[in-house]
Parts: sequence; C-alpha cells; structure tokens
Amino acid sequence: MTQNLSWLRRGTAEIFPQPTDSDSDIQSLEKLLVNTDRPLRVKLGIDPTGADIHLGHSIPVRKLRAFQDAGHTAVLIIGDFTARIGDPTGKSEMRRQLSETEVLQNAQTYLDQVRPILDFDTPGRLEVRFNSEWLSKLDLGKILELLSTMTVGQMLAKEGFAERYRKENPIFLHEFLYPLMQGYDSVAIDADVELGGTDQKFNIAVGRDLQRHFGQKPQFGLLLPILIGIDGEQKMSKSLNNYVGLSEHPFKKYQKLQQVPDHLLEQYFTLLTDLSLEQLPTNPRDRQKLLAQEIVRQYHGEKALEEISEGEMPQFSLSGVTFPSKLTHILSATGLCKSNAEGRRKIQENGVRLDGDRVTDIDTTFQNSNELHGRVLQVGKNKFVRLVH
Repeated sequence: MTQNLSWLRRGTAEIFPQPTDSDSDIQSLEKLLVNTDRPLRVKLGIDPTGADIHLGHSIPVRKLRAFQDAGHTAVLIIGDFTARIGDPTGKSEMRRQLSETEVLQNAQTYLDQVRPILDFDTPGRLEVRFNSEWLSKLDLGKILELLSTMTVGQMLAKEGFAERYRKENPIFLHEFLYPLMQGYDSVAIDADVELGGTDQKFNIAVGRDLQRHFGQKPQFGLLLPILIGIDGEQKMSKSLNNYVGLSEHPFKKYQKLQQVPDHLLEQYFTLLTDLSLEQLPTNPRDRQKLLAQEIVRQYHGEKALEEISEGEMPQFSLSGVTFPSKLTHILSATGLCKSNAEGRRKIQENGVRLDGDRVTDIDTTFQNSNELHGRVLQVGKNKFVRLVH
C-alpha cells in the first residue's frame, strides 16, 4: 500500500468524519490507509438515469481509479434498482420513473464510457455490482426495518425536500426510500469508503448510519467538487449544453475544452488530469490547448490526438479567396454560413470562433492566407473547418 497520500487529497473537497489528532483508524481515513493490512473496499454508485456521462461525472470515477492504483478494491455499483426511483437530491419535483429496460440499456453505455478510466483487467481491483442483486430481494419486514432508522424530520433536512415541502410541491413516499436504499448498498458490499459529489453527503451519511445499525464499521465519506461547465457559470449539465461528453467525438471534445474560461482551468486540470499544476504553461491559451490535448489522449489515445493535429477534420482551401478578405466573406465561402449577412449575425451573436477564440468584430479582416493557414474556424457548437492554403 502506498504511503504517499497526495493522490487522496488532490481535488478532494471533504473527507468525513474529519481527521482528528486521534490515532484511531475509525476517525482518520489517512491513518486507515497507512495502517491497513488489506485492500479497502471503495464504493462508487452510479444511477444510469440517462445514456451519456460527461466530464463532471468522471471526477469520482477518476478518484476511484486512484484508489485502485493505490492497491485497493473499487466497487462500482450500477444502481439499476435505485435508478428506477432517481436521486431526489436538489430536485424541485419528482423524477420520471424509468422502466427496467431503459435502465439496463443506460447501464451498458455507462460501463462503456468509464472503461477508459478504470482498471477492468487487474484481478481483484474492480467489482461491478448491480444493486438489484440485493434491493429486489428486500421483503416488507426488511423495508420496515430500514424505514425505522430515520425520522420524517431527518428526511426533510435533506437538500431539496425541505424546499419542496415549504413550496408545497409534492414529495412522494417512495422518494424517502432512495437515500435508505443507497445507504443499504454500503451494507450489502461492506464498504470502507464511499465516493460522491458534495451533493451526496446526506446519502453517504445514511450509509454510515445503516452500517452501524447492522453491526458494521461505518464507512468514510470522500466528497468531490461539482464541476462547473464550459460556460463558466453553472454546473456541467447536458440540459444546459455546457458539457463535454465522454462519448463525444475527439475533435468535438478538443474544441469544447478550448472554450474553458481562464478562471476554471486550474480546477479542470486538478479534477480531470494527473498533470502537475506547478508545471502548467503560464499563458491561458496554452493551458486550454494542453487541457484539450490531455483529455483527448486519456479517452481516445495518442492516435486520435495526432489525427486532430494532422488535420483529420473538414478542410477548406483558401486558394479561391481574394485577399484582403473579411471574415464574414470567408464564413460564407466555407459554407459555414449561407451568406455574408448570416456571418455578420453569427459574429454579433458570439457564435464564431477562430482556434477556439471568440471573434466579436464583424469587420475582422485578413490580409493574406498565411494569417489563416492551419487554423480552425467554427460556427456554433458543431460546424467547423480547418483553413489551408
């Protein structure tokens, strides 16, 4: 077992219970890691409520891989049973309940997407479990026992429930079961540590309480930050279109990551890469490029990154363009816009980028093709070409 715990602290928002001056392994995860004579069982639960995972979802998965690399056993729980309820954390209304077929289809895509992150091959380093294995077998007596461990007041303290109650938005009884079922997962697999976002503290704490109730040593909770999206304002979310999906095309990933705002670059490097923060370029534009390269390399390999660098994307020859030329004319000539007028409108709407940098001046003019050769012109999220002589 490794004694260097820098991997544990990197990007971690909170570990609870908080370390104390005590030498007790019960009160300090770091002491437990140093003193343990066995691999710890480290739990991460993923509810397959959708088909796609984005970089924000990858953060706890990456920490799970760090535990694997330190010699511990990752227990990845696919919440095929809990996904049929959906985590009510932070929700203003009840989630739509999914069918068993929908959940299983999503689960397979989730496993495919985390495969580049986790070690699936080393014996003893990964268990993939579906929580229907134990939750579907709970009888009414066991469910009553679970319900008896919490009060309604404790449940209403959960993020979202209190707000919904105050606003008189309906809270359905089956939603109260969600944190209890997720907590029972920790009992079923005898977890030593559970990973989750900072919004999962309540659910992880319920797991600790249930382990005590069933005579187990309570797990540690390790919380990780919620990633802000590439808009620089709100948490990464597909519904907000500020996300980078793990299954997206490498070039699309590359382009999106070059839009990460300067003030978020250090957080992205900390949470999404293993690169040393002390050795990052000082220029923000160079940092963006390095981030994009590193993420593409992680998920698609060196060959995909070379293809992006070598121009394996739509190209447009500037040989037919008369210079000096306005960018609006080039947008029209490339077919990215239907006319010069549409090009002007797209620039005014902040929808045009050159090498990832937003163009804001509708009168932007280039004197010759040398100024543009090899650069990528983009309109909106999905339309782009590489400009060549």
